[in-house]
Amino acid sequence: QVQLVESGGGWVQPGGSLRLSCAASGQIFSRLVMGWFRQAPGKDREYVAAIKAGMTFYANSVKGRFTVSRGVATNSMYLQMNSLIPEDTAVYYCAATTTSWNSGSLPDERRYDYWGQGTQVTVST
Repeated sequence: QVQLVESGGGWVQPGGSLRLSCAASGQIFSRLVMGWFRQAPGKDREYVAAIKAGMTFYANSVKGRFTVSRGVATNSMYLQMNSLIPEDTAVYYCAATTTSWNSGSLPDERRYDYWGQGTQVTVST
């Protein structure tokens, strides 16, 4: 069993930055494949980024603006979000799986077994 807790959400003006954190417990952190997803009001949840064995992957909509990383010493995953735009407004979720899916499968939320409760990010003037 894996427990995930997100933090770091909030309100920011367009062009600003936020850093989200996802603390993991209950499983050997280095074995986890982890991802970030988000859900805007009235929309389906969508893939944002993933990290697997040191490799990082991004949705086209955030590539070049967001950076996913992990801290083994802290058992945490991070999402550094820069140049934020109103379209980034959503509830952001971290997710994890112990299965080493190939990179092409990582955007599929069905590949993830564990989810955090979500943290709200609002980008507006």
